[in-house]
Amino acid sequence: MNRVFYVVASSQFLSSLADNALLIASIALLVQMSEPSWFSPALKIFFVIPYVIFAPFVGAFADSRPKGQVMLVSNILKTGGCILIVFGLHPLLGYGIVGIGAALYAPAKYGILVELLPSDKLVAANGWMEGLIIAAIIFGTLLGGFLISDTLNQSLVKFAPELLQTGSYGLIEIAICFIAFLYLLAALLNLPIFNVGLTFNKLKLDYQFLLKEFAVCLTILSRDHLGKLSLMVTTLFWGAGATLQFIMLKWAQYALHMNLAESAALQAVSAIGVAAGAVYAAYTVSLKSSTKVLPYGAMMGFVVCGMAIYHDGLLPPTVIFNLSSIALTLNHLPAYILLMLLGYLSGYFVVPMNALLQSRGYALMSTGQSIAAQGFCENIAVLLMLLIYSALLWFDVSLPLIILGFGGSVTVLTLLIMYQYFRLGKRAVDPIENQIA
Repeated sequence: MNRVFYVVASSQFLSSLADNALLIASIALLVQMSEPSWFSPALKIFFVIPYVIFAPFVGAFADSRPKGQVMLVSNILKTGGCILIVFGLHPLLGYGIVGIGAALYAPAKYGILVELLPSDKLVAANGWMEGLIIAAIIFGTLLGGFLISDTLNQSLVKFAPELLQTGSYGLIEIAICFIAFLYLLAALLNLPIFNVGLTFNKLKLDYQFLLKEFAVCLTILSRDHLGKLSLMVTTLFWGAGATLQFIMLKWAQYALHMNLAESAALQAVSAIGVAAGAVYAAYTVSLKSSTKVLPYGAMMGFVVCGMAIYHDGLLPPTVIFNLSSIALTLNHLPAYILLMLLGYLSGYFVVPMNALLQSRGYALMSTGQSIAAQGFCENIAVLLMLLIYSALLWFDVSLPLIILGFGGSVTVLTLLIMYQYFRLGKRAVDPIENQIA
């Protein structure tokens, strides 16, 4: 990897770390404002919507100037969203502004990798990027919890009471200011690569033209055999992953009798598995052999179905490991193994598919538009699957049935994608090695 990769990876880690910490701080602010409980999941919706609405613009913008400049602008926009929240803007709107910055950031951070690295480095680069994103989710959630914790509050009262004023600047506002500093630091990391990256087209501020151009890019990508394959797979994966995050929390409370804090820790267990799978894929899977990971997507669905079957009443609650206040019991051990396996399969499955999609997008069109098209499809899937999940909960469908339906759907859809690829792949297109430049 060259120097630019490490700068991009460091900036991405800080920016994603701040995204996850800001989510926790924004939820705490909503509670402090006595907003209804459904406002908390609405934060994620406000964050994701810009990916869908601005997809035609962000791709064109990322292609209109060097990607280093786009990443700098994105992090400054995120910093502005935090500052506006501190000065009284509603957290939903402020987090939505941060979502616009994140939507703008995505085509640049992945596009710059395709432009500057050879194709045989793409899987490895994606593996490290996905691993850093998972690490940012884990540590960002922990950081957000610490920034609004009683421990920090008591420390500030003791050592810096002048920072805690009544009214506008309480602990949560100080936390958001610190998160804004992280975004600013990520922006400063982009200064050394300010002019790095390719410029494809001059930006035309005509949304109708951009929409038509974006539709053409989607059509081109969907008509390419490998482009369509990787787009369908990553769309299914990210939509399912976002829904699984909420299912996991509810399953931990339903089947393992954990409280919310303990349920959140389970996500860290799964995230460690994702990081391990992503890094292993980076070292063992080449771009030319990327489609060989497709069966692992079907296996993910089977593992999810296992969650519907298991509950902590099947084994005795014998303590097998105890360290301070952390205890691991025998009846929870299979759940940890299940989630670690699910995370590993996810990381090993998605990293080569992401790299393949980026490679095909780069071969067929500009990098920014191809990544924006990917983000558009994936976030449509996120919104759709979360809506279905919410509707099932509204109709009071039992959680085991929801999990079985969810896992079964993932397996069936992956098998259908594999069937289409292997049925048409040998006759309709040249072998993969001839398609990947």
